[in-house]
Amino acid sequence: MRKDKIDVSQNPPPSERPDDQPDPFEALLGGPVPPQMREALEAMGLGSMDPEQVRQMRAQMELLLGGGGGADDGPVNSDLARDVARQVVAQESGDASVGPGTVRDVEQVVQVASLWLDQVTDLPRPEGPTRALSRAEWVELTLPLWERLTAPVAEGLQTAMSTAIREQMSQLGQEGGPEIPGLPPGMNPAALMGQMEPMVRRMSASMFGAQVGQAVGTLATEIVSGTEVGIPAMGDESVAMLPVNVAAFAEGLELDGGEVHLYLAVREAARVRLFAGVPWLGPQLLGAVEQYARDIRINTDGIEEAVRQADPQDHEAMQEALGDSLFATEPSPAQQAALARLETLLALVEGWVDVVAARASDQHLPHADALAEAVRRRRATGGPAEKTFASLVGLELRPRRLRDAANLFAALESAHGQTARDEAWGHPDVAPTAADLDDPLGYAERRTGAQDAVSISDADIEELLASGGAGPSEGTGGPDDRSGDDEDGTSGEGREHPSGG
Repeated sequence: MRKDKIDVSQNPPPSERPDDQPDPFEALLGGPVPPQMREALEAMGLGSMDPEQVRQMRAQMELLLGGGGGADDGPVNSDLARDVARQVVAQESGDASVGPGTVRDVEQVVQVASLWLDQVTDLPRPEGPTRALSRAEWVELTLPLWERLTAPVAEGLQTAMSTAIREQMSQLGQEGGPEIPGLPPGMNPAALMGQMEPMVRRMSASMFGAQVGQAVGTLATEIVSGTEVGIPAMGDESVAMLPVNVAAFAEGLELDGGEVHLYLAVREAARVRLFAGVPWLGPQLLGAVEQYARDIRINTDGIEEAVRQADPQDHEAMQEALGDSLFATEPSPAQQAALARLETLLALVEGWVDVVAARASDQHLPHADALAEAVRRRRATGGPAEKTFASLVGLELRPRRLRDAANLFAALESAHGQTARDEAWGHPDVAPTAADLDDPLGYAERRTGAQDAVSISDADIEELLASGGAGPSEGTGGPDDRSGDDEDGTSGEGREHPSGG
């Protein structure tokens, strides 16, 4: 006889049930069901579900809770983040794949930009390929990085949500407290938390995954190149451009689209050279973001209020409620230190790119200054990176001291040429600091003194070796003595400046 429905109220216990008769509650929850929970489910009227209804309800639960993974799944639901990001991209006037013609155009533009950069920086070309990306392709390539950077925050959210829900459940069923309709008398709701803990963690991962997807999808509709956020988001040495976003950026500038594309390609290729040629830079940038995120404090009071007011089954309502009150307002001392380091590095990166891009494009692009100003305005109003990090880790990612950093590198170049400007990145211990940004000219002078000191030491050693150990005569000022200033009292004047500075 075909069994369309199973009357749970008349079902024998699992030990007496025939092998071919499934337990609908075990099928629904994916495992053994405690007697008290079984009674509660029966009291809710779920005792007459047929197998198809059980399957559909379980599918809805898995969708709500972020898939069928267990409690050991990651703190960010990667699949949901990817799906949401792709949906955001698709809704923004579609996202057509990049055709072969556009790919060739991007490759040619990047090739020209690289030739210009060869003349103004000693950093070598990166070995990675040139990429012409659609928005969806950029999402796929960069999403692992966003998940990595936001994982500490997501873990904190999981813990805070579990604590908030546990606190709420501990008050249920108590005398004078709220009641759960259909819950058997005498049942302790807090005892259900062990069963609910994996669900809460998956719900947290799902909600945060949706938030990551929304942020990354929005970023993909705005960003013009692979590293415009100021960090090595691509994870390799490729020079990547998003042609559809470049075209959107060019609209309203009243400039030739080809010139806009060339200028943006120069900036992207310069930034990729910097990350490729300075191995410590990318890890330090990412490390500062991760340090900030690891020490972030979740606003537990705000989450508890959100859990109390929002319907846990309404995914969007919970996400919206949590998004408004996720982070504590005051950063910790460790976060303040990480933020200061991050802002300095970001300013140095963009300041160096500004100077190098200007040297590379000024002689070739008639509107290079106007394009540089357009990029500055874009940053000043809160660029894509700032919006993304603010929503994911409560961090406003803005190179606030960009002009100071550009002045510093320009001063170095003016004093000693492009080689000295690029050698400032030689080691993290000698790279410019926030204090150096306060006095760019002083930093250039101190670099002059350091270089001269090295020259004196080298000359002395050579003379000692040549003379068999006798030291140089005091005040001789021989041809190898480069410690003194030039006749006009300035140090380094008259040296050849490859950059023309």
